Amino acid sequence: MQAVNQILRKTPVWAVYLLGAIPAPWFFYLGMTGGLGVEPIKALEHEYGELALQLLILGLAVTPLRRYAGLNLMKFRRAIGVLTFAYVSLHLLVWLVLDVQLLGQIWADILKRPYITVGMAAFVLMLPLAVTSNNWSVRRLGPSWRKLHKLVYPVALLGGLHYVMLAKGFQIEPLIYLAVIIGLLALRLPISNPFARTRQADSA
Repeated sequence: MQAVNQILRKTPVWAVYLLGAIPAPWFFYLGMTGGLGVEPIKALEHEYGELALQLLILGLAVTPLRRYAGLNLMKFRRAIGVLTFAYVSLHLLVWLVLDVQLLGQIWADILKRPYITVGMAAFVLMLPLAVTSNNWSVRRLGPSWRKLHKLVYPVALLGGLHYVMLAKGFQIEPLIYLAVIIGLLALRLPISNPFARTRQADSA
């Protein structure tokens, strides 16, 4: 793992942004050229949303990976968060501009369809995280910055729940995503952290 961490230390953050941005135009191109099936708008909406959820999970996994596996991705955590918000925004834009289109219908759907209500709640909670994902905000907010960015926890739960509620019928994939999110959040609870207690006992 030390060799992997050495490679990661030499990897520039801009490379993560570049790599993470590639799927956005690619999936849009596929949608425009018939590569996403008979319902390209729905498929594009799904692809952007699933990528956002995967990146959100990766962001949640950064701390457990460092703590339990020794893999240090901390320098990339902000980039992962920014990319997550970008794909959530694309997911939302596809729904707003290409799918629904009518302003009155958009508001009606938010109020009447629970899975959309949950998804919009997650997006609203993400807004202060996106706005403060910069060095100036870290300096300006001080200790409050960390407290504010704990909003990512309810965002992740709402995002996973949104996917489960969106699925038609019983589908295992959304449940797996939600289970992984719950597991990663549970690792942050002292009661579910036997590895940390074991290490403390060994060093005593």
